[in-house]
Amino acid sequence: MNKLVTLILIILVTAGCGNNQKAAKKTSSEAGSAKAPASGEIKNILFFGNSLTAGYGLEDPSEQSFPALIRDKIDSLKLPYKVINAGNSGETTAGGKSRIGWILRNKVDVFVLELGANDGLRGIPVKETSRNLQAIIDTVKIKYPQAKLVLLGMEVPPNMGGSYTASFRAIFRQIAEKNNMTFVPFLLDKVAGITKLNQKDGIHPTAEGAKIVAENVWKELEKIL
Repeated sequence: MNKLVTLILIILVTAGCGNNQKAAKKTSSEAGSAKAPASGEIKNILFFGNSLTAGYGLEDPSEQSFPALIRDKIDSLKLPYKVINAGNSGETTAGGKSRIGWILRNKVDVFVLELGANDGLRGIPVKETSRNLQAIIDTVKIKYPQAKLVLLGMEVPPNMGGSYTASFRAIFRQIAEKNNMTFVPFLLDKVAGITKLNQKDGIHPTAEGAKIVAENVWKELEKIL
């Protein structure tokens, strides 16, 4: 009888150990599954700008704007990033300064700033444009200190005057260096002033022009993704 009881106890203990091992394996598997999303986490790239970012005048801005083209490039490379286009036609740096807090409700991992062109076309003092750009950047840095920052430089037409044109161009590099930002010297490089690459207003790129703009940005952006 004692031998029978002993045999039953051995069977029960052995079964219990087996179940514990299965449970341990299951827990380990579940833990591995829980960690998987972290390694494949989708990060947000926020493009914050004016009509150039919004894709003003294009037949389908959601597909033809330069942020959309960069989105397609990122998708084709299977990089873990989601592009958010926060372009607002007519936006000045003052308008962007007022709007940025609301936009940052969504987490930002890469912040691409494209503002200043409308300031330049309106002849707004360069110091004011510089202060507003810095205020926008400061807001992002406070909210998301780990975010990578990109600044897209702009230029104004020569008819704004030599001194103003030079000062305006300079503030973008100065701000980029001050904040250790990835820098694109001139967003519209190889597009500005070329009739066939611009819409009738001579300011906003056509769909073909937008492709070149996207490449201008991608050359620098890909380095930090």
